[in-house]
Amino acid sequence: MNQPSPDTIILGLLAVQPCHGYQLLDHFHDPNKLGRVWSMSTSQLYVVLKRLEQQDFIKGQEIPSADAPTRTEYYLTEAGRDHLNLWLNDRQPSASIRRVRVEFLSRLYIARMLGINTDAIIQHQKAACQLQRKILLAQREEAQPGIGVLALEFMLIQLDAVLQWIDQCQ
Repeated sequence: MNQPSPDTIILGLLAVQPCHGYQLLDHFHDPNKLGRVWSMSTSQLYVVLKRLEQQDFIKGQEIPSADAPTRTEYYLTEAGRDHLNLWLNDRQPSASIRRVRVEFLSRLYIARMLGINTDAIIQHQKAACQLQRKILLAQREEAQPGIGVLALEFMLIQLDAVLQWIDQCQ
C-alpha cells in the first residue's frame, strides 16, 4: 500500500486562500491544526508544491515585498479544485488504520476550513470501516488457530476503536 500523500491537503489549504510556502507549513507544524497528523519539513513541502505545479493543480506567482525577499504565492487552478473535490467526496475511503488517522482527519480539517458539511465524509468513512470489519470477521471464521487469528483479532479491536471514535467526529 502506498503512503498517504499531503497533495490534496495542500490543495485544500489553497482553496481556502492563496498562500506562500511558510504559511502552508504552519498548518503542518501547529499541533492545533495538522501538526499531530502530519510531519512535514520545508524541503518536503516544496517538493509537493513543485509536483502540484507540474500537474497543473496549482500556479505560483511571485509577490515582491519592500521589507522581505520575494515570495511565491500559490493558488489553486480549476484542475486542482476538481481534484480536491474528488478527494473530499470520496465515497470509498480506505479503512486502513493509518489512512483513517491521516487522510480522514485531514479530510475533516479541510472540509471544516472550507465550510463544507462533514456528515457525508464521516458516513463514508464509517461505512468503509464497517465493511472492512465484516471482511475481517469472515476471515477469522475461516482462519486456523495461531498467529493469523491473533493478527485478525488485533485488527478487529483496532477497527472497533476506530468505529467508536468516528461516532465522536460528528
